[in-house]
Order: sequence, then structure tokens, then C-alpha cells
Amino acid sequence: MTDHRTIDHPASGRPMSGRTASDHPVDGAPEAAPAPAVPFFPPDLFEADRPVLMDLVREVGLDPEQRFILGRRTAAFEELLRADLEAADVVACSSGTSALWLVLRAMDIGPGDEVIVPAFGCAPLAASVIGVGATPVFADIRPDTLTMDPDAAERLVTERTRAVMPAHMFSVMADMPRFAALARRHGLRLLEDSAVAQGGVLDGVPAGLWGDAGVYSFVQVKTCGMPGEGGAVLTRDAALGERVRMLRNHGQHPGTRFVHHTVGINSRFDEIQAAFQSHRYAGFPARLARRAEIAAYYTERFTPLAERGVLPPPPDRDGRCFYVYTVLADDRSTLDAHLAGAGIAGHVYYPRPLPAHRAFAAYAPPGAHWPHAEDAARRHLSLPVHHLLTDAQVEHVADRVCAFAAGRP
Repeated sequence: MTDHRTIDHPASGRPMSGRTASDHPVDGAPEAAPAPAVPFFPPDLFEADRPVLMDLVREVGLDPEQRFILGRRTAAFEELLRADLEAADVVACSSGTSALWLVLRAMDIGPGDEVIVPAFGCAPLAASVIGVGATPVFADIRPDTLTMDPDAAERLVTERTRAVMPAHMFSVMADMPRFAALARRHGLRLLEDSAVAQGGVLDGVPAGLWGDAGVYSFVQVKTCGMPGEGGAVLTRDAALGERVRMLRNHGQHPGTRFVHHTVGINSRFDEIQAAFQSHRYAGFPARLARRAEIAAYYTERFTPLAERGVLPPPPDRDGRCFYVYTVLADDRSTLDAHLAGAGIAGHVYYPRPLPAHRAFAAYAPPGAHWPHAEDAARRHLSLPVHHLLTDAQVEHVADRVCAFAAGRP
């Protein structure tokens, strides 16, 4: 971590680089120098590790074992995560999406079963449930955290409900203590979609370890991303982990080929990626800390903007992962265009709730509404928060958001 990428006073109320509040530019005011371009995700994300990656490609490619998937490097990466998280098992697989499917299958959830999922979020939340033959039941979200509302979820529990699947959203973990209590009350399995939350900790418990199992995604944009596709299942239940391990490789037990005990899938992990992830893991805490610094600065700058139509996420630092930083804007399209004009790339992840998609419409009760999910779909806008942002870029993002809010009536 170099000095020019350090925020000196992330929670002090003082701007970065020693600037005063009066120095912040407003619309139409001249700036001393052209504003830097701010990509949402950096194209040079892995540039510092490029020599190591190239060496690993050669090392694995020329290894006499000629083992390119599920070899000793994958086993070492799994053990690294397992020991660090103090889990019973970590099973690396081909993606966060397949990780959800593997856990649902390992839990024997299928036709006739219902799984409660958030109405706002990524398609795999519902698709993985449908993929095992079960029925997704959509619950509304909380308006502040944008995560599934435990009260809304509990109202949907029926005699067919087998599991509840809360998902951490953007930079905020779901209310896992309440979901854990809900699962205990009703005898449900608890599957934690923590794909975006690796590194997050709530009440001392790492994301992914609150329920029967959790999942991570390693796609490049995630907090511990890599240059490719991959994921993991983590669990405190060794027997569940063993079943996931078998399912990810066509129903075969590790070390025994061509003996298939159940119908599984190909969800295997790449040896080059496993070695690369093991190499980069030591730097993961510093990368997370940088994201947290940036997010704290944004929140400090944006909190006064709530009455002007720009609402930051809740300021609580517990249960935060800072995968992306997301605000709710009353006039999102204009704010997005305003930022784009200043060279800042924003991103809208979920422009409609899951039940509003054609793919999932058959699972939406006629006339049903999810008002908080619908509101979030209209208003959310994610801002750059990756660890390679410079202080100047972070200030530029904050300045332009504040300038937009200042120009509103």
C-alpha cells in the first residue's frame, strides 16, 4: 500500500489531502487540473501480479503431474481458506452460482420444496432454486440495507418451506442473527449467499459461516477476485462439505474416478487459479482495508445529502464487506449522467426486482408487489470503491456527488 493511496482521516470530517470543504468544486466552477477518469473496475486489477501469474501458467502447464483441475494446488487453497475461517470444510468450485446449486442439492432440496429468497438481487438466487426443481418464494427487502427482511421472510414460511436463503447485498451483510433464529424456530436449512461478502464479519462471525453453508465468488470484481471464474462452498458441517465435494465432480468421491454415487455436475476448480489465489491471499486484508477507508470517506461526505435525494448505506461498520458502494438516488439517471460527464463510471446492477423478470414471473403470485425491492431497483447506483483508486479519484467521486446534490432544489 503506497502513501498516495491512503486516506489520512477517513472518519474525522476532514477532507482528503488536507482540503477544506470550501475547496470542493461545484457545477460550473473551474478546476485547477483536469479531473481523473474513474473506472468502475480497474483494467489493471492484476497488473502487479502479472509476473507471478505468468510463472504459474508455465509451472502448472509443465508440471509432470499434468493435473490442471482439483489437484494439490486446489487442495492447498481450500485448506488455506478453511484454516483462516475456522470452518469444517471449504470446497472450491467453478462459480458462486454453481456453489448455490451444489449446496441445495447436498441438502436434498428438490421438487415440492420451497426456498425463501430476496426479491432484489442477482438471478442465481432464484435460478439455483429452480435448477434443483424447488420453488423460489420471493420476500421483500429492508429499505435501508437492501437485504432480505427477516419479518417479510417469516411471513412466507409454509409447511413446504425447506430453506431460507438471505443474500448480502452490495456492501452490507444481511441480518444473519435474526435469520439464524428464524431457521431454528421453523426447522429450516439456512443457506447464506455470501458471494459478494468474502472478508465481511458480523458479530465476530465471518460471512458464510452463519448457517448450514455459505458461498463465495471469486470472479474478478469480487473482494477476493481472480482473473477468471470460480467460487467456494464453506460450512461448519463436515458431512455436508463431503457431499458437496462429491457433487462438484460428477458424483465421484475424491481420489476415485469412474465410480459415480449420485448425479453431480462438473463444477471443478482450476489449478492455476488456485495457486494464484493462494499467492494473493496474504494481501487480502490490506485490499479490504483500503476499500473500507474509501467507503468511510464516502459515507462521511454523503450522509448530509439524504435530504437532497442521495442516501448512502447505513454507517455501521459491523457486517460490511465493501464489494461495491451503493447509494439510493431519487433521480438516479440524472446523477449517473452527471457522474459520467465527469469521467466517473457508475453501475446499476438490478434495474428490476427478480419476480419482474420473464424468467421468474411464473413464480410470482398474481398481483403481488415487493415495494422496497421495487424502490431499490429504481434508485440504486453503485460507485467505484476498488482498492486501486487514488485519493484524488476518491475525492473526485465524492465532490461530484456532493455537487449534484447541491444543485438540486
